[in-house]
Amino acid sequence: MDHDNMHNMPPPSPSSSSMMNHTKPHMMMMHMTFFWGKNTEVLFSGWPGTSSGMYALCLIVIFLLAVIAEWLTHSPILRGGGSTSRAAGFAQTAVYTLKTGLSYLVMLAVMSFNAGVFIVAIAGYAVGFMLFGSNVFKKPSEDRKTAELLPPSSGCVC
Repeated sequence: MDHDNMHNMPPPSPSSSSMMNHTKPHMMMMHMTFFWGKNTEVLFSGWPGTSSGMYALCLIVIFLLAVIAEWLTHSPILRGGGSTSRAAGFAQTAVYTLKTGLSYLVMLAVMSFNAGVFIVAIAGYAVGFMLFGSNVFKKPSEDRKTAELLPPSSGCVC
């Protein structure tokens, strides 16, 4: 970044920084690097606060938001199952909008730079994908069963 023109800028006033607001002594400082600890603010002012129980609830909520967002990503409604009606299109748009909103909430929670929130968000997306997007819990389809009964091919893809 070029700092040569910084000498022409006026110095910041004490009231211009929300970090230096001395009228609210309970205001928490915003972290700009990852940190560990339960004393954080996630999504809403004062939430979860300094309580360990509320911090645990916060982590559970972020985890569930990520799982639900991943579930909606792999929802049959979002994939559009071949229906071309307007009602199906509106339902698809509503599910997409909800999925996007939940994903942005998880992103904003991660922007609290709390390492616990980051870990549960990643874990929520991973569990959601494992449950709804991967083949881990899916039953093999009939053509896969048939393919498994056939002798292995020679490796030729022709």
